[in-house]
Amino acid sequence: MKRILILTTLALFSSVTLPLLAQQDPFIKEYLERLENSRKYLIVVAEMMPEDKYGFRASPDSMTFAENLMHIGYAIDWHSQSLLGGRESKDWKTDTIFKVANTSKEQMIATINKTFDETIKLIQQFDTTRFDDALDYFGLNRTKRQIFLLLADHITHHRGQMLVYIRLNGLVPPRYVLFQ
Repeated sequence: MKRILILTTLALFSSVTLPLLAQQDPFIKEYLERLENSRKYLIVVAEMMPEDKYGFRASPDSMTFAENLMHIGYAIDWHSQSLLGGRESKDWKTDTIFKVANTSKEQMIATINKTFDETIKLIQQFDTTRFDDALDYFGLNRTKRQIFLLLADHITHHRGQMLVYIRLNGLVPPRYVLFQ
């Protein structure tokens, strides 16, 4: 009985303190600030492009503006929920959440916001003792710390393509936001 009480107390203590420890970790705190700024800038970029230009692509073999946006959402979900959080990966071929077909600009932006919300919640609760846990990333051995960085780089990469698409459509992209 005493052992059960001790184990229950430890489990309860861990469930309360681990999320608090993650929030206090300087890397997590700075990362969340960067991620929130990245979200704000991405939403400004997504809102700037007129909906009738969401199907624009720079070349026949490139993604459309909308496909870049939804690809960012899918990759945020995969990097955070699957690689960092351990949830089974969604299948890009069968997933409907991040598909462009029959989805309005407003719906896409809402999906991106929801994905950022879910990612921020996961990162706030991330057990920082797992930063050095390694996993397979397209045949490469990467730590979870590296996954955090890859997630941010991937957003920047595809948002950069979206900024070029805005320029190619005669618009002036929004000013760059620092710390993202």
